[in-house]
Amino acid sequence: MSTKRRWFSLLGVLVLFSLLLAACGAPATTAAPTATQAPVETKAPVAETSEAAPTTAPTEPPAPSVPNCGTEPVTLNAYFETGFDLPFKLAEEFSKQYPNVTWDIKQDQFTNLINSTPRLLSGDNPPDLIRLPTMVSFAKQGLLKDLDGYAAAFGWDKWPVPQLNQNRVAPDGTRGSGTLYAMGLNYSLTGIFYNKSLAAQIGMTEPPKTLAEFEDYLAKAKAAGLLPIMAWGSAKSGMGLAFPLQALMASVGPVEPINDWIFQKPGATIDTPSNLIAAQHLEQWIKNGYFPPDINAIEYTDANVRFTKGEGVFLFNGDWENWRYDKDMPGNVGFFLMPPAEEGKPPAAMSAPLTYGIAAKAKNPDCAAFFLNWVATNEKARAINVQYGGSNPGGPADLPLPPVPEGSITNQTLAAGAIIGKAGTAMDFIANATSSIFAQGWTPELQKMVAGKQDAAGLLKAVQAEYERELAEQ
Repeated sequence: MSTKRRWFSLLGVLVLFSLLLAACGAPATTAAPTATQAPVETKAPVAETSEAAPTTAPTEPPAPSVPNCGTEPVTLNAYFETGFDLPFKLAEEFSKQYPNVTWDIKQDQFTNLINSTPRLLSGDNPPDLIRLPTMVSFAKQGLLKDLDGYAAAFGWDKWPVPQLNQNRVAPDGTRGSGTLYAMGLNYSLTGIFYNKSLAAQIGMTEPPKTLAEFEDYLAKAKAAGLLPIMAWGSAKSGMGLAFPLQALMASVGPVEPINDWIFQKPGATIDTPSNLIAAQHLEQWIKNGYFPPDINAIEYTDANVRFTKGEGVFLFNGDWENWRYDKDMPGNVGFFLMPPAEEGKPPAAMSAPLTYGIAAKAKNPDCAAFFLNWVATNEKARAINVQYGGSNPGGPADLPLPPVPEGSITNQTLAAGAIIGKAGTAMDFIANATSSIFAQGWTPELQKMVAGKQDAAGLLKAVQAEYERELAEQ
């Protein structure tokens, strides 16, 4: 997903989703400010024996200390994704609560991370925390730390199962079960944002209930001289048309084959009859002029700015941008899930964790794992997650969601997430299927479609061929 103020894994759930940091050039380095607040003690107290009865054994053994950051100075080496404030805000707050911890943060575009992650994980100074655009090949190569021990120590294995399953890799390389290699900073959702005032101009007073109704609004927007859909397509950001394409796939067909393909289930293919129909819809949208004519040159951040300034009735994106839309379009932004092709069919969406892993040879793995646990369980961290991530922070099922301002777009995305959760129709991001499928498959082939040099059938066949090539090399 996956660049959102989270680029997926829609991911991925739905992550979804990533769902989207210095662009293109040399990664920038920042450090979270050091605060004066004393660190919170994380070690469990040691049981005391009674002096009056020294020979009597305690009824229970002392509780072991959970992994933590200690009290000595620690510098966490991290790689974050360009364009997302959330991890920086969390890092700043973490250092306020644990002032012995500072950060050496580098950042890069989602597509650049796809190419550089193997080098970073295997280098002399591997990251303690890194945004993972994909994970299967890195796990199989032994570049990621096995987190099962941390799951037991922190009690992650008692959290709702879907939170961890997308980040598990089985011995055969399939995802969804096996060893835990990553955790989510939150659990994002993708869908369709819309400019309310522009939508009113085309007669849309409530979200469409079917794909046909949505396409009717697109045609009306074009006829009214409005840009129907703002989108991005630069190779530096990764082709954003993967978002509406995956939404169309789930609208016209089932989500299970899509997840099977992303999770590398044996025999899985993206080139299915229903996905061909979805790709044909997208191809027709391109031919109809529903996207910006300069889409292949638009960066992710520029697309968001242009949308907030009134360019585009609709925008396919993730809830990680909620804070921006509420700030720049107060009261004038709405959200809905991609409507199904057939009325009555449950909606589906990319909904996936904002995935972070720990290098197998990281210098501070305990502190990094402690941070991941803190993100999901600390009250202040959860509030930051909702405010800047716009997503469900995950964690234990009995922890309440932080309060959300009335009328905010986050209210709408959280409600939509509950619908997807109940329907069981969350998907990971199609860009997360293999380590290079986004950079070598989806992005160039969708750019060719925009240029009129690729059709729907050729798109799916080319991406499937790239997918099989990468699987053969794993």
